[in-house]
Amino acid sequence: MNFVKKAVLFFRDAYYELTKVTWLGRKEAVGTTIVITFFIIIMSLFVSLVDLILGKLIGVIL
Repeated sequence: MNFVKKAVLFFRDAYYELTKVTWLGRKEAVGTTIVITFFIIIMSLFVSLVDLILGKLIGVIL
């Protein structure tokens, strides 16, 4: 097969697979986005706190 036929076959198969996907509803997508946003905020605060503590500790040691 040449490149064009392979590309057409690939996109046809990709489209077929996408028709089998179960997409989230609006309510589920919004809820998941809110949970992920809060998780990112909490983790960024945690990493910032650890960075601050370790920075102070290294400053005391050196």
